[in-house]
Amino acid sequence: MDSTQAIYDGLKDAEVDFIVSVPCVNLSKLLDMVDEDSEITHIPVTREEEGIGICAGAYLGGKRTAILMQNSGLGNSINALKSLMELYEFPLLMIMSHRGTEGESICGQVPMGESTPKILEGMDFSYFTPATPDEAYDNVRHAWEQSEDEGKPVSILLEISYW
Repeated sequence: MDSTQAIYDGLKDAEVDFIVSVPCVNLSKLLDMVDEDSEITHIPVTREEEGIGICAGAYLGGKRTAILMQNSGLGNSINALKSLMELYEFPLLMIMSHRGTEGESICGQVPMGESTPKILEGMDFSYFTPATPDEAYDNVRHAWEQSEDEGKPVSILLEISYW
């Protein structure tokens, strides 16, 4: 099983049926798979916090939600994550391309890449960093369950070396 298939299978087995996304070249194969799946509603958005608000509404409508994004958008969405998703105990699975890690070719991605785990820890949000497709599959399924149990977002950080 390849990396993208593992994440997709994890989403399907977790019964995630509503996904918003911000464009990301590293997640493009996964976005294509989601687009082709008639059982998943996929809403592309222009900003992460917009997607988080949409996910909150979808959750209230009975959907199991996820956002696909780059970690660079985490800073844009802190307030929505804390004052909407956590405050009202809405689960959300965040699948993030973790730019700025070892192997990154764009120096402007490095500062946020280094800060992403610290930001998530400071927000008291759990995250997983799978190294293999099997770990990714298990992490996605577990992250959704944990997000439901805790009533707050849980992230999967996919480092460049993962792809």
